[in-house]
Amino acid sequence: MPDKHYVADVSIIGGGLAGITTAIELLDHDMQVVLIDKRPEEEFGGMANEAFGGMHLVGTPEQRWNRVKDNAELAYNDWLRAAEYNETDYWPKRWAEAYCHRSYEEIYCWLKSRGVRFFPVVHWVERGDFKPGNTVPRYHVVWGTGYSLTQTLIQQLADHPNRDKLTLLHDHEVKEFNYNDGTVTGCEGEYPSGCFDVSAGATVICAGGINGNLERVKQHWDTPTYGEVPQYLLNGSHPSASGDVHQQASSLGAKITHLGWMWNYAAGVHHPEPDYPKHGLSLIPPRSSLWVDCYGNRIGPDPMVTGFDTHRLCQRVCQLDHQYSWHIMNWKIAIKELAISGSHNNPAFRDKNLWRVLSNALLGDKDVVQYLIDGCSDVVIADNIDTLVERMNNLPHPDGLTTGQVKLENLQRDIAAYDYQVNSRPALRNDDQLRRIDQVRKWHGDRVRICKNQTIVDSKALPLIAIRCFLLSRKSMGGLQTDLNSRVLNTAGSPIPGLFAAGEAAGFGGGGIAGVRSLEGTFLSNCIFNGRIAAHSIVGKLPLEETIYEKDRRVVSTICP
Repeated sequence: MPDKHYVADVSIIGGGLAGITTAIELLDHDMQVVLIDKRPEEEFGGMANEAFGGMHLVGTPEQRWNRVKDNAELAYNDWLRAAEYNETDYWPKRWAEAYCHRSYEEIYCWLKSRGVRFFPVVHWVERGDFKPGNTVPRYHVVWGTGYSLTQTLIQQLADHPNRDKLTLLHDHEVKEFNYNDGTVTGCEGEYPSGCFDVSAGATVICAGGINGNLERVKQHWDTPTYGEVPQYLLNGSHPSASGDVHQQASSLGAKITHLGWMWNYAAGVHHPEPDYPKHGLSLIPPRSSLWVDCYGNRIGPDPMVTGFDTHRLCQRVCQLDHQYSWHIMNWKIAIKELAISGSHNNPAFRDKNLWRVLSNALLGDKDVVQYLIDGCSDVVIADNIDTLVERMNNLPHPDGLTTGQVKLENLQRDIAAYDYQVNSRPALRNDDQLRRIDQVRKWHGDRVRICKNQTIVDSKALPLIAIRCFLLSRKSMGGLQTDLNSRVLNTAGSPIPGLFAAGEAAGFGGGGIAGVRSLEGTFLSNCIFNGRIAAHSIVGKLPLEETIYEKDRRVVSTICP
């Protein structure tokens, strides 16, 4: 029997960004809320604390300041191309359309009203490889990264006029739902010294995805798309993102879709200071480095360059022999272009130190490169190619897995060919990587962070650096299917009374709003979008169905106050 019992209007499972947003909105409407967080109090906010803080937004003042013309219809068409929905993806498509038309009001304006600010330069990511991605720059970075975003909203909870209506339960894990007469009436679970249950009129699942559980990731691996399940996979999520709540909801008949749709990274390395087994970091690889396979061959025929199609990069790495790769660069390239995704490894952004942000952009970030050289087991350096290859081949492979051997002649050949192209007159260059670098440098948001005409072999830019990269598990893009009111649907397509879902648990909306590939920046923002809609649905502020006028494709809703 539970030794702790709570009664509330709403129970929220999960203390990440979606759960926090939902709680704020419910408190705004005088609701009694119990928020149940599996992680300890010092980790309140979950993975959003560690995110870099980019959001895909449309029609913002920052875009206009950067002279970017954008609109919802253009964004939605880009989204459809990237998503590659099939004919059964009704709810993901509906969510995508609503998002593109409402992101400014429901996300941007709401955050600004809560004290969140964005860096003035809009970044251009996921431009598309051989098919268009983002037609224009839409990646807005929260000033202060995801850490500032999360802590700002946590402070909003702490200072809320209805704070007395909120009960926070940290270190509490939900084990099952209470289900009576076809309705979810709460949940129950365990905490370190006992058991608890919550009785609530509505329950919102904000428990994250499955990608912290590497066995579940492999179980749902999309083999037709990516190829064989990776022999070795790093964890860029957190073990608490286990997918257990998905299974509990499934036992009630909830429909779970597209768990094979994932947002993984092709350039993961072992964390120098791991918190759990196979803890990885996601690198933002230099565009001026060479991406080579385990034998030292430049990957091709079209070279791999980051920032165009993350989904395809993962595909290509997974289909290589031994499913890992190397980045080859020198010190000058590394300090100018190499970065690590996330808040903790971007202290200038996280701490809102504008002088340091500008200094790193203009002069290079030596600290992040030195951090990897000193502590990462996947990094080797040398003053010449011969020694570099020797050290690459002597690097122990994790778990004793079979590894390829870099051939000196392969690496020498491909570096020489690339450097020859760099040194050629622009009119004579015939290398797709250099063409892409030239294109990227034309956008002022990227120009200052990318080298111009930089060879790999350069006596003034030593040492040479090689970084071994593995696939890194990050986000679930599928999940519990929800309608436009964030209500969880059963396998027959009907709402399960009393049960809602938001954020990654819901595939960020509809059980897979992004489709097979995200245009990046759609994760944090959809935690907010989903959470707000769930709360408004619970308090009766939404109609059962939003209306979309066919005439101008404008979503008409009562979501925005």
